[in-house]
Amino acid sequence: MMIRSELVSKLCHDFPDLSQREIELVVTGIFTEITAQLAKGGRVELRGFGAFSTRSRDARTGRNPRTGEQVAVDAKKVPYFKPGKEMRERLNLSEVTAE
Repeated sequence: MMIRSELVSKLCHDFPDLSQREIELVVTGIFTEITAQLAKGGRVELRGFGAFSTRSRDARTGRNPRTGEQVAVDAKKVPYFKPGKEMRERLNLSEVTAE
């Protein structure tokens, strides 16, 4: 697992000519734009990496885990990520070489 601050630190190491503040602004900008596009119902495709989109979930009846009481859960949109072909190949290649 890698958290946001670790990503920024890794990028600072990989790009020493950029300041940590500049890298933080770039990372924040990328995440903000992806989120904004999804909020508008759009899709973000990053070739070789994957595509971000949204999926609709229908309204349903759920249960409160503490009380067992039935609860109405509204319909909603949830983010969805589909990895690109290159990413899938790299992930599967690492499994084959690890054996």
